[in-house]
Amino acid sequence: MRNWGSIFKGLALGTVTGICVGLSGFFLANVPAARGMGPVMFLLVPFCAGFAIAMVTRRTDTAWAGALLATLISLVILVAFKKEGILCALLAFPLLGIGLALGAISGSYFRRHVVERLRNQVGGMMIILALTPGVIFVGHHAEMPSFASARIETVSNSIYLHATPEEVWSGIQSIDSINASKPALMYVGLPVPLRCTLERKAAGAKRTCYFENGSIQEIITEWSPPRLMRLTIDRTNMPGRHWLGFESAAYELHPEGNGTLLTRTTTITSHLSPVWYWRFFERLGVSSEHDYLLRDLSNRFNR
Repeated sequence: MRNWGSIFKGLALGTVTGICVGLSGFFLANVPAARGMGPVMFLLVPFCAGFAIAMVTRRTDTAWAGALLATLISLVILVAFKKEGILCALLAFPLLGIGLALGAISGSYFRRHVVERLRNQVGGMMIILALTPGVIFVGHHAEMPSFASARIETVSNSIYLHATPEEVWSGIQSIDSINASKPALMYVGLPVPLRCTLERKAAGAKRTCYFENGSIQEIITEWSPPRLMRLTIDRTNMPGRHWLGFESAAYELHPEGNGTLLTRTTTITSHLSPVWYWRFFERLGVSSEHDYLLRDLSNRFNR
């Protein structure tokens, strides 16, 4: 017969332990001097949390349940206190899960084959847990030099419009409103653009794009109507983290048949790693922003 009292006690202890390790690791690896977030935040911190949970809970199922609860509660706390956005938390969850699983497996093995053989098991366990913040702190400082240079990503999307280049050109300079169906990511935190205003029609002019929760100010660096408009990002006033940045944008128009092929290009910088995981979502986010704007143009010109 199961001892439910013992199970709930172990679950509570594991969950609290995981939350403490996870949140302390987040702030240790997110010091003001840090320019980015990497394997320490997304793999080492959850590994340590999973390891600690497995150390304080004897049952495997309790350890896994505690790890899941600790992760969910920690992310809710970070989102509630605006330390992270909902979208970032959702995207990071699978990566955090890998670290947690590896940590829980390693912790269970270490507890069975090392801690349980010690004469003073509680003392040995406390020493090991006390070393966790130091491991995270050292690991983060070891990875900080890798954040010195940003990774650059350039994303382009195109659409064919049943309009002349001159007509399309007039439609991209300033935008009073955007009427298009939103991509899925915009429902979970991706910035939603509302309108764009243009100071004057010439190189050097300011173009400001407003979002639901901020704005981006651009400077036109190349003005060649109705063929090319290049812009550099002058100022960003958007909620979010400092490890992602907007560098430049461009609109290229090419006449094709009775219409125009419009290509929108955006260049971003990123201090997020591991690259193999985050690059896909970064590019997907930019493509979703492009798709929203291009759908609006399609609704206007492709009726």
